[in-house]
Amino acid sequence: MSAMANAQQDASRGRWREGLPRLVEETFRRWHLTPDGDPIEGSAARVFPVLDADGVRRACKFGYYEEDNVGEIPTLSLWGGRSAVEMVRADPRRGVLLLEWLEGDLEEHWDADEATRTVAGLYRRLHRRSAPQLPDGHAFVRRWLADLEALGRRVPGPPRFVEWALRAGRELAAEPGTHVVHGDLHYQNVMARDGDWVAIDPHGYNAALEYEVAPLLTNRWADLEATGDVGEAIRDRFYAAVDTAEFDERRARDWVVVRCMINLAWVAVDGIAGVGDDPHDWITRNVTIVKAMQAIEG
Repeated sequence: MSAMANAQQDASRGRWREGLPRLVEETFRRWHLTPDGDPIEGSAARVFPVLDADGVRRACKFGYYEEDNVGEIPTLSLWGGRSAVEMVRADPRRGVLLLEWLEGDLEEHWDADEATRTVAGLYRRLHRRSAPQLPDGHAFVRRWLADLEALGRRVPGPPRFVEWALRAGRELAAEPGTHVVHGDLHYQNVMARDGDWVAIDPHGYNAALEYEVAPLLTNRWADLEATGDVGEAIRDRFYAAVDTAEFDERRARDWVVVRCMINLAWVAVDGIAGVGDDPHDWITRNVTIVKAMQAIEG
């Protein structure tokens, strides 16, 4: 992303934040919702606990949509609440969703391996053949790779890893995506419903099945560090996800490398970390993951 494009995006996001209070007020009035707790704030969304007209507790989500997450509403519509949060109502033009209320995610689930296999099991239940109403995620990847290449030595990672990502990514993303994917499925984006686990917050686009794995490796990092051998722990988690989902191992490995290096390109452009607020920690995580991938043969 160029400096000009980045500035335009920041300005657009700022306008969204400025207009949010009025949008919230209008939506609550139009949909007959009553606030029922403090909002949950994210960088590109705000979620309000509400009571609907029937007194049922729900989540009203206001999202700032960018090119790689505009598919959230149509994806949730496609899934229809099957292995995913149920969407009760939506206003796609304004980026507003009324969702079922869920509590408790997999982030703190005591068994990290079981949590990983739970997420990977959701891949198989959510994935379906590509849908024409969703954007092509591989087109995004091709643009992100062009940005990565243009940054050159400004990418805060080993050049050989950048070259690996460019070479593999161009091959993997050469054709349009084949399946509807979540795009950001990790432990915090899986929540409990009546003894089962369901996905929330999809980016929602068409991509390769194996595109999904990388976010699982960047999250619950303390669990990996606690093992004493982070590289081996990363590979164990990778194999657990790939085996459970029955993914192609080489393609999954290369998609992890591609996504990790794209993450570093985003840090170089705007300094924003994907997990937490520390860009240095985010860089270290992504480089460590790619180092671990070198031991996976394909």
